[in-house]
Amino acid sequence: MCAVLLKPHKKEDGTTEDSTLKERMKVAYTAAHTTMINRYTEAIGKMLHPGITLTFTLIAILGMIFGLFSINPIVTAIFVVLSILALIGMSTKKFKNRFNDTYESILKRYKKRVLFFIQKKWLSMGLVVAPIAILVFFMNTTPTGMVPNEDTGTLMGAVTLPPGTSQDRSEEILARVDSLIASDPAVLSRTMISGFSFIGGQGPSYGSFIIKLKDWDERSMIQNSDVVVGSLYMRAQKIIKEAQVLFFAPPMIPGYSASTDIEVNMQDKTGGDLNKFFDVVNDYTAALEARPEINSAKTSFNPNFPQYMIDIDAAACKKAGISPSDILTTMQGYYGGLYASNFNRFGKMYRVMIQSDPLSRKNLESLKNIKVRNSAGEMAPIAQFISVEKVYGPDIISRFNLYTSMKVMVAPASGYTSGQALTALAEVAQENLPTGYTYELGGMAREEAQSSGSATGLIFVLCFVFVYLLLSAQYESYILPLAVLLSIPFGLLGSFLFVNGVSAIGNISALKMILGTMSNNIYMQIALIMLMGLLAKNAILIVEFALDRRKMGMSITWAAVLGAGARLRPILMTSLAMVVGLLPLMFAFGVGAHGNRTLGTASIGGMLIGMICQIFIVPALFVIFQYLQEKVKPMEWEDIDNTDAVTEIEQYAK
Repeated sequence: MCAVLLKPHKKEDGTTEDSTLKERMKVAYTAAHTTMINRYTEAIGKMLHPGITLTFTLIAILGMIFGLFSINPIVTAIFVVLSILALIGMSTKKFKNRFNDTYESILKRYKKRVLFFIQKKWLSMGLVVAPIAILVFFMNTTPTGMVPNEDTGTLMGAVTLPPGTSQDRSEEILARVDSLIASDPAVLSRTMISGFSFIGGQGPSYGSFIIKLKDWDERSMIQNSDVVVGSLYMRAQKIIKEAQVLFFAPPMIPGYSASTDIEVNMQDKTGGDLNKFFDVVNDYTAALEARPEINSAKTSFNPNFPQYMIDIDAAACKKAGISPSDILTTMQGYYGGLYASNFNRFGKMYRVMIQSDPLSRKNLESLKNIKVRNSAGEMAPIAQFISVEKVYGPDIISRFNLYTSMKVMVAPASGYTSGQALTALAEVAQENLPTGYTYELGGMAREEAQSSGSATGLIFVLCFVFVYLLLSAQYESYILPLAVLLSIPFGLLGSFLFVNGVSAIGNISALKMILGTMSNNIYMQIALIMLMGLLAKNAILIVEFALDRRKMGMSITWAAVLGAGARLRPILMTSLAMVVGLLPLMFAFGVGAHGNRTLGTASIGGMLIGMICQIFIVPALFVIFQYLQEKVKPMEWEDIDNTDAVTEIEQYAK
């Protein structure tokens, strides 16, 4: 109506605006829209108490973090309304004034607490030394690991039947195992492989399975891969008595091994009998399974495969002008197959293999029909040069580092990490293995054993040295950077406290298979390195602003107090924003859940505890080390213009 009835406004120079009715209506509509929104916002905001607004804000944030907006339309509508009300409430002057008043009250109390720690220097130094000692304790006692096992949606199975089992019997057992796998509601599909084992060897007594689980959206929380593996293994132990059936997840780093289990290569350095070596390995695995850290320790090695030992009569061969290699080559061609030549057809090259017809090699009587050419060019029966004896032995003999070896797959028990399992392996080996018998780790466990310990400690030392050298260059002092470095252990200790606390919760029987366990693995080490930079940044802010105020002429004590007060708001803002943003990682489920939870828990614990301790201790450390620095090198007053800190100087004067 204003745009229609009122004439165009006059400008400041007295001339009339040259605007059309449409343009005036657009301006009037925009002004009316803004006025209406402001009035309704203020009206609704007056009805919302700041505490209610803050509650709605927290509910909206937690709803976004935990995905509550997508549960169902009704819940979504409720959270949308709460989010709108929270946004309206935060935009009102009432909320802003209350927030600022509350923050000013907190800031005053904070400065008093900072002054208390500055005046109690021995208490502050004690609070610095104690966390360092506790941190060293937790670093030595926290379970270690390399990469946590994750639910990739794929499982593997290995079936080992008694030696000498026929192919038909093996496929019958494999079909029963296949039915057992198919009955699990979490399984989507499976593939059966007959004659090959992922952790054993090749032959009619071996079999394998590749199991594909349903998508995470179609599985419940208790149907993760660990639960499915445990369920299938227990059911197979009860139902399949004729074979050894193992289930495991593929390794997190492809190429290291066939499973996530610890690969142990037992070694016989005495060069003795295989049967004695096999007994030693069985005693060792039995002792391992008696340990609480070990769930299972199995080997697919078996020295009882039925075999024929062929003894060649060298004297008879020499008399007939035949070499033993000729006899072995002839038998290889008849029974095992022999490469002869190549031929080209359809643009491709094909290999020619020679082998006897199956009916001509099905039993020992067929040896009488095989002949070998002697030096006179005549064909002589091969049976007159050999003798055959029934024996028992392994289907394959492995070597590791030139020693006879047997592979043992060790699965850590639920609630224990691979680092704890490796410690149990070493302890049991020291107690049970005889002289001349030892073991070597393989796969990812070998990398974990080689990379843990000194290498990780060296990385952290280099990080500290790097930060120290940069700060020394920035402050032109070798003393003042210690105020930053000595505050970092607070955050590192917080990471270890949170990880051990969550791990303790995960060890509860009802939550063990769902939450799993946490360890000092590569994800936690990444979080620790990241925290060193972020915590150093918080301490640098306090020290930098305190140093600026010291250069303006304030005393060291009040420079520290006012510098810390000036940076309290941004430190709280950035640190709490990071903590809230990492909550989805801390409570992650699904793909990559174990790694995400470890990374999120370590980061949140370190940032939260480190931030709380730093804002009180760093000012006290600044006072101590700045005092020492000025004893070595007196302060040079370069900046005498205090206009940038008038308000703080007035507060200091009061």
